[in-house]
Amino acid sequence: MLGSTSTFVLSLTCFIFILLLLSTKYNNHLPPGPPHLPFIGNLFQTKIDKPWHLFDQWGKEYGPIVYLNFAGQPVIILNTLKAATDLLHHRATNYRNRPRNIVMNYLTRGLNFGSASYGELWRKMRRTSESLLSNKSTINYEHILTDRSALLAHDLLKNPLQWSEHLTRYSASLILTILYDDPILKSLNEPSVLMMNEFNRKIAEAHSPGAYLVEILPVLDFLPKSLAKWKRDADEDFLQYSAKFEEKYMAVKNRKLNGEQRPSISATLADSPSRYDLTDQESAWLVVALYSAALETTASTLSWFLFAMIQFPAVQQKAQQEIDEIVGHGRLPSFSDINQLHYVRAVIKEVLRWRPPLPLSLPHTSVEDDYYDGYLIPKGSTCIANTWSINRDPSVFGQDVDDLIPERHLTDNGKLRDERSEGHFSFGFGTRECVGRHIANKSLIIAVATILWTSSIEPPENSVIPDVNDEEGLSILSRPYPFRCLFTYRHEEAEMVLKHACENILLADER
Repeated sequence: MLGSTSTFVLSLTCFIFILLLLSTKYNNHLPPGPPHLPFIGNLFQTKIDKPWHLFDQWGKEYGPIVYLNFAGQPVIILNTLKAATDLLHHRATNYRNRPRNIVMNYLTRGLNFGSASYGELWRKMRRTSESLLSNKSTINYEHILTDRSALLAHDLLKNPLQWSEHLTRYSASLILTILYDDPILKSLNEPSVLMMNEFNRKIAEAHSPGAYLVEILPVLDFLPKSLAKWKRDADEDFLQYSAKFEEKYMAVKNRKLNGEQRPSISATLADSPSRYDLTDQESAWLVVALYSAALETTASTLSWFLFAMIQFPAVQQKAQQEIDEIVGHGRLPSFSDINQLHYVRAVIKEVLRWRPPLPLSLPHTSVEDDYYDGYLIPKGSTCIANTWSINRDPSVFGQDVDDLIPERHLTDNGKLRDERSEGHFSFGFGTRECVGRHIANKSLIIAVATILWTSSIEPPENSVIPDVNDEEGLSILSRPYPFRCLFTYRHEEAEMVLKHACENILLADER
């Protein structure tokens, strides 16, 4: 025990000495940024709700790249599109890594590829995900998205006060079916959902700055498990969650071996193990990583869509007019209509620009020292693209960036300006760009089109409409503050068509 204590004290002393040396070496060449305190730096300045607003303010004060010090860890905030693309895209090989996260390493052992370090396993998981979720591959799941959207529209009309729960259940249900071929989700209290969400909570906690002292003082990692409860807990969590993830994946694999043919991500992985070169454990963790990435972002974006429809009723009316012209009143929207729904697609692009569900992109890490605009970005710097600011870059989007204007994505004749462009930067940059963007876009377009076809969305009579700038920061997510809205059938045919469609969907789902 005495030897361990001596080693710890010596390591701590060396760590502080190295920080002082690095501070002296680099300070004259670092990007500008707010003043920071000795040792802890800017760490506690950023422990606030919605830090993207503070970073945006600092960007206006100090410039497109802002330097912060998190207890000796260099952090670079990128507040403009040019800075983010120059570094994270054009120099992607130097910014393809994730920051070291000691607790995350124990909790996932590098198997959660969204937060994993760059390496062979990450490359295999990334290639596999890009193949499984390519625009072409996602065609296999369009019927699932269509069915779940109809059920969502029905739930919103039946019980509008629970709209937030409906959106989360919609997101969870379609993802679990796509990933595991699960039946329609009836409740968010089902054991598999509770287990997945609890894992997501632990992941978010591990990512939170200052949640664990070991992330500030890495020398604490040398402590034995008997003196480090966080280490014991993370080890136990890994074993428990990994066993559950593998059990769920293997259930699909066994069904596939017994001849079941329904498509799912897990079934595709199980059907071609040699093609993807992943073990069963790695495949199980890959599927869970896709669930974690998609659940809250989809539900949050749809929350902002509903919020926008109340704030900008003229946008809602214009979108519904387009849907009526293309779809009519006799059937629900389908994916065959999507290419003609230019304005509806522009609404989704604009919602994602206006209120990104992840206002701060997940962090990148510089592999080597780099220079940009004369400033040093030290090796190992954590680099964060402030998506909130980038999506409001006036040099890209104009001076009216705080307003929701779908027309900014359209030509004068009402067509999309660029079919290949997202129209926003909410899916990230470089080699870490969101791998599920194709399925995300499809889930949003069919859900939005179905909701607008069936329903008029309005605030309750005599209720106070929330302020357009109301925003709730939930860890790294952004959602509107809770608000009330009503959904009423738009035309006589809507109730009959929707009821008939939902009955058929539920009947087909019985297994």
